[in-house]
Amino acid sequence: QVQLVESGGGLVQAGGSLRLSCAASGRTIGSYVMAWFRQAPGKEREFVARISRSGGGTNTADSVKGRFTISRDKAKNTVYLQMNSLKPEDTAVYYCAGYSGTYASTPTTPSLYDYWGQGTQVTVSS
Repeated sequence: QVQLVESGGGLVQAGGSLRLSCAASGRTIGSYVMAWFRQAPGKEREFVARISRSGGGTNTADSVKGRFTISRDKAKNTVYLQMNSLKPEDTAVYYCAGYSGTYASTPTTPSLYDYWGQGTQVTVSS
């Protein structure tokens, strides 16, 4: 089993940047496809980005493409989400998640993920 802890959220002005971290313990994150989701008030949790076990494959949602980048550091057992050019509509609680299936089959449905962190709040002011 793996435990995931997110950090790095906060309040930032529109156009600013934040880097979220997801530190894993219990097992190496190399055992899982890792992803970031977000959930805004009153909305469903939505897929943001995913990264393969090797780190060689990444994919981001159209809403954040070109602004957000997912990466992983195996030595630190940590996954990151670099968020640039932030917009007020990016305001949400951001969660990292682990998926034990293949990268090619990685779902965007939250309920299909095996492990979740507790989330970190990101607020973007206009």
